[in-house]
Amino acid sequence: MFTELIGWVGVGIGVTVAIPQLTKSLKNKSTKGLSKRSYQLLCLTIICYLIKAIAVKEPVFIISNSFGLIITSAMLCLFKKYPAQE
Repeated sequence: MFTELIGWVGVGIGVTVAIPQLTKSLKNKSTKGLSKRSYQLLCLTIICYLIKAIAVKEPVFIISNSFGLIITSAMLCLFKKYPAQE
């Protein structure tokens, strides 16, 4: 029970940690200073984790990785919409 609670706390933290960067990029209409390659690799990593979480039917990881995939995908869309000016 305690470890389940800790897992859900981790989901809450994990989901909220990426939101400030997404918000800032939307507000500034810029991805300057961010690494597109890092977000691409992060997206691939999250997809792999999500596939494994679905395979083992672990809700805490399915939910956290689903939110992570949504946020990371949104950031990748912003890289396309607001390419960094060199």
